[in-house]
Amino acid sequence: MKNITTLFLFILLLLPGLSRSQSLPVGTGILEDYYRRAQLLGKVDSSISFTARPFFPTDPSALRLRSGTTPLRDRYTQGSLHLPVLQSPSPSVPPSPLLPLVQSPQSPPSSTRPSHFLVLLPITLQQQWNSNHPYSLNDGEMIPARGYQTMVSGGFFAKAGFLTVQLRPEFVYAQNPPFDGFGYSKGQPDYVWQGYYDFLNRIDLPERFGNKPYSHLSPGQSSIRLNFGPISTGVSTENMWWGPGIRNSLLMSNTAGGFLHFTLNTLRPIRTRIGSFEGQIIAGRLDNSGFYPDTSATWKARAWYKPKKDDWRYFNGLVISYQPKWVPGLFVGLTRSYMVYESEMGNFPVISPVNKKNTNGGTEISQGGNQLRSLFARWLMPKSHAEAYFEYGRDDLSYNLRDLILEPDYARAYIIGFRKLFMLNEPREEYIQFNAEMTQIEQNTTNKSRSMTYFYGHPWVTQGYTQRGQLLGAGIGPGSDMQNMSITWNRGLKLIGIQLERYVHNNDFHYLYIKDIRANWVDFNVALLGEYDYKQFLFNAKAEYITSLNYEHLYYPLPGSINTFWAPGRNVVDFQLNLGVSYRF
Repeated sequence: MKNITTLFLFILLLLPGLSRSQSLPVGTGILEDYYRRAQLLGKVDSSISFTARPFFPTDPSALRLRSGTTPLRDRYTQGSLHLPVLQSPSPSVPPSPLLPLVQSPQSPPSSTRPSHFLVLLPITLQQQWNSNHPYSLNDGEMIPARGYQTMVSGGFFAKAGFLTVQLRPEFVYAQNPPFDGFGYSKGQPDYVWQGYYDFLNRIDLPERFGNKPYSHLSPGQSSIRLNFGPISTGVSTENMWWGPGIRNSLLMSNTAGGFLHFTLNTLRPIRTRIGSFEGQIIAGRLDNSGFYPDTSATWKARAWYKPKKDDWRYFNGLVISYQPKWVPGLFVGLTRSYMVYESEMGNFPVISPVNKKNTNGGTEISQGGNQLRSLFARWLMPKSHAEAYFEYGRDDLSYNLRDLILEPDYARAYIIGFRKLFMLNEPREEYIQFNAEMTQIEQNTTNKSRSMTYFYGHPWVTQGYTQRGQLLGAGIGPGSDMQNMSITWNRGLKLIGIQLERYVHNNDFHYLYIKDIRANWVDFNVALLGEYDYKQFLFNAKAEYITSLNYEHLYYPLPGSINTFWAPGRNVVDFQLNLGVSYRF
């Protein structure tokens, strides 16, 4: 990591100037979803899918906010500081390259804008506090931890000709105090403990990241790219988000931190006679967490837990989105990903056969490893200020077409979502937003008679679908489900609202080993949401009250409760507070 950071700094010193085209990092507070909502209002190009992120809103021809035929006033980027380089080819100063970009009527035409210049990226401080136990989704380099933690990021963006450099490292610190985990009750029988270690033998998901405060400095949202029109290629450590989901994504989200990868991706839709295309193909490296489960819980634990292979994993993946020319507003696409150990890696297995019959019925690819894939669709309805979307994924390939027809729901997961804006005052961009999304990772009964058990877990690539101990896909994790609903009042970048969630933890493990219908671990969450912009500052806040029924799959009847089968059980309460602030120069 030190060498990568040094290389970024060295290139910055060599650059004669800077330009625009920096990415909007996945998970950027306030701004990222603002663009997607603006598309529902008809203020953003309707050919942009929002299914292959990060995207590049500062590319002059990629993403502009507009009101009818007149660009919106540049009210969100006033006060930005530009750092033009000496002997710039043009004295003209472009509109703020800091986000979000809103084209100003006074902006010079693209032909007169300087092609070399330097900008400071926003400085962001994000803080999180959990009162009782970890609760962590879509927070990047942050870890699942009790107590206080913080993440700080900032940096530079530069361009010289075709070359762009974005240096935006991230530093995370977490108190990481102890908490009651799976082993806090010694009442579980041995067969449950055996099932617990069998689960951990298929995935690298530490319950706690060590037994002391945690800190980590990463390159974060950094990249070195060569850009040619709508195409970009280079090396990056940025987070990615694939698919149309808002709360969850099946194959790529920002629950884990970014990882080092080579990328070939679009900067904006490529328009053809049959429609528009967007996409990305990557080849990268996934690392282990380095934190291992406690094997002192029962005397048989050392025999049940199998140490993981000390090797990094090669990751190859792609996402493609297509908007048919004849159906405006419709986006369809697919994602595929492969993981193999470095010692077994090939070149680009995402172009390998799509069924096991072609590989003699064994693994998905000749080297071994594991594949996930999904199909998705997003239906954009600007006139109704609404969108609907779904994603359907598989964690194991069908043997052949007959197998696919017989059991299409084997090893499957899916996401279904809907969003609608109810206008209150269109000139002021004031409206009520309703959003609902359902994610199902829990497997159905077809899995009981076949080898696959856990979505994201794997018996051969025993780190599973993870990076440094956190999931690449849906943050709710293997065997889990989530139903999410929110209602907010919005005006521009300002937002106030409430969010309700029901989060079911690893029902696959529960029905395999716990087998008590009273003991499903289910969280019911109520959160207050707030976002606010003031001059160069962006603020976001979330206060969430989490009621965990049967925490860690343990059912304890309340003392003095009626002695019946359905006697009330004990609840565990956690309070999570998120506070963030960004300063745009």
